[in-house]
Amino acid sequence: MNIKQIAKDTAKMLQNYLTYQAVKTVLAQLSETNPPLALWLQYFSADKLQDGEPYIEELFREKPDLALRIMIVREHLAEEVAEYLPEMVRTGIMQANMEHRRQHLERSTQLQTFDPLSTSQEQATSEPNSEDVS
Repeated sequence: MNIKQIAKDTAKMLQNYLTYQAVKTVLAQLSETNPPLALWLQYFSADKLQDGEPYIEELFREKPDLALRIMIVREHLAEEVAEYLPEMVRTGIMQANMEHRRQHLERSTQLQTFDPLSTSQEQATSEPNSEDVS
């Protein structure tokens, strides 16, 4: 297990997600102040937000003012989120794991009720009928 690589991959994923959130924020602002530009950004952003850095590079070529605005919002989001994120991630994972374990334990310890009537009916229907065999 390469912890440094996992940390790099996680940071990259978080960076891409914050880019996505910044675009959503800017789109919401533009929807109120400049609907045609919001529509343009929405079409431009479709299917391009998987990787934030190439997205911003391409946006810089098209509309540098929007790229700068998204970068500022993304940076602000990163500053606001960074303080709480480590504890929230640890707590969220611990709680989710505990819930998964609880559900697994409940499923594995549930007793199945024994119904002799339904068991004999299931056996009768699963056995081949000797009258149908030629």
